[in-house]
Amino acid sequence: MRVIAGSAKGRVLKAVPGMNTRPTTDKVKEAIFSMIGPYFDGGWVLDLFAGTGGLGIEALSRGAERAVFIDREKASVDVVRHNLAAAGVSDRAELYRNEAVRAVKALSKRETKFRYVFLDPPYRMKDMDELMAQLAEYGLLEDEAVIVIEHDAEHRYPETAAHFEQTKRSAYGDTAVTIYRYRPAAEAAHRTERPEQMED
Repeated sequence: MRVIAGSAKGRVLKAVPGMNTRPTTDKVKEAIFSMIGPYFDGGWVLDLFAGTGGLGIEALSRGAERAVFIDREKASVDVVRHNLAAAGVSDRAELYRNEAVRAVKALSKRETKFRYVFLDPPYRMKDMDELMAQLAEYGLLEDEAVIVIEHDAEHRYPETAAHFEQTKRSAYGDTAVTIYRYRPAAEAAHRTERPEQMED
């Protein structure tokens, strides 16, 4: 694995030992960033099932301002710490060992809002739309924030979910990537329109 583009281009990233963590391949990572970037003008990143940290590190390399990395496994946290140093972006990163839902609750106590969120959980987890709703409920997302879910290609997430609109879905073998935009203003406008239509 390596950083594909940006300030840390070409830096080699370490994998997590064992078979429990499935890193995003360079091919899929390149596809993701071609869909949501390819480069960024600031913004905070949340890499919630960080694994190797490859997605958040790629975002930092491509111009994101700062990233928060969360993983529940000590082995993953150790590898992310190593990879942040290898990519030269440790000074723009925060790294915590925590479970995803607990981490979201903890982050809600801060004033941080994220522009990019990467959700790459174990494939047995198929409830990332519920986790997105929690991120919105806790006020952790900028308007028009981008949420990227990497998941089993056999699973399909809904085209719309609460304040989220699916903008892209692509499959790469047994892996799929589903991308959402967070659009609370559009949802609010839609709700205010409906009573007027009913009165007509």
